Amino acid sequence: MNSKIWLSSPHMGGQEFAFVKEAFDTNWIAPLGPNVDGFEQDLVAYTGSGYAAALSSGTAALHLALIMIGVQPGDEVICQSFTFSATVNPIVYLGATPVLVDSESETWNICPFALEKAIVDRIAKGKKPKAILPVHLYGMPAKIEQIIAIAAKYDIPVIEDAAEALGSTINSKAAGTFGIMGVLSFNGNKIITTSGGGALISDNQDFIDRARFLSTQARDAAPHYQHSQIGYNYRMSNICAGIGRGQMLVLDKHKAQRRKIYDTYAEQLSALPGIKFLPEPAGFKSNRWLTTITVDPAAGKGITRENIRLELEKDNVESRPLWKPMHLQPVFQQYPYYTNGEVSAALFDKGLCLPSGSNMSSADQERVVNIIKKIYE
Repeated sequence: MNSKIWLSSPHMGGQEFAFVKEAFDTNWIAPLGPNVDGFEQDLVAYTGSGYAAALSSGTAALHLALIMIGVQPGDEVICQSFTFSATVNPIVYLGATPVLVDSESETWNICPFALEKAIVDRIAKGKKPKAILPVHLYGMPAKIEQIIAIAAKYDIPVIEDAAEALGSTINSKAAGTFGIMGVLSFNGNKIITTSGGGALISDNQDFIDRARFLSTQARDAAPHYQHSQIGYNYRMSNICAGIGRGQMLVLDKHKAQRRKIYDTYAEQLSALPGIKFLPEPAGFKSNRWLTTITVDPAAGKGITRENIRLELEKDNVESRPLWKPMHLQPVFQQYPYYTNGEVSAALFDKGLCLPSGSNMSSADQERVVNIIKKIYE
């Protein structure tokens, strides 16, 4: 069997072990330490955000962000439907109701028109949403400036899920820095990894200080262990942060490699009938975390995204359908949902993620391209 081509595997840069070794040599084997401080400083410098808290996951960051703006049981939080369940889960952790909103076709992210429709309707029903959670999916920034303007009109805070979008920008401003808080992920398949991990970023120092406090079990300032409120074990370890510091040194290189992979796929496959790519709107720059395509069988000899996925699988190549929207998920389908044209359902039906790791060789990419071309011959 041919060697495995992964969708997006971890890619070490070479300096990670030096930071990890320093943690071992100095015995900083703990949830805090110099690497955590250094990694947070690196994130601040890279994103242009004022402050950062390194945490155990992006989900933890979302959970803490919602707690800090006071989300309570019975509240409602507007959330993009076309995303991974980790965006929605923390809303439910808090006993709140996710209000799911469809995407638009230019970025595949939350539709501003459907968003405003949802806000107006929820307010009319006596439930003003406590927050809006847009997602920058697959590295493509959402229409965040429009979203922020709508949110400001109704005085609703915006928390950006930029878990897939570290390094993505709109007019040179980093995804995750437009709202009151932004969430990052460093899971093993992301553009950089800390094995597992995430971060909360914000220009509001109080938010970040409080996130650090809550993420270390909310221990009060006392010589003994004293707790006046519920806390969480959400802090990143000094070991994982050491990996992150090494990864930050190659983040721009990883982004350039993934963008090159996208360009090659687009150059080689765009002429095939029924295959379409997602171009960047003016001023948008995606990190191209994953290269995604849509496959229209009506325009392409009846070939579906499943035909392509299964043919790649036969050759030991991992690909994956686009996210199944949350409003179609059994666990979330009872929640309110607003659409402006059922964009996300169509994307799920026709969409496919192609192998896009920054460590993908040109020979491996050529292998993927040849398999897809052969299907259309």
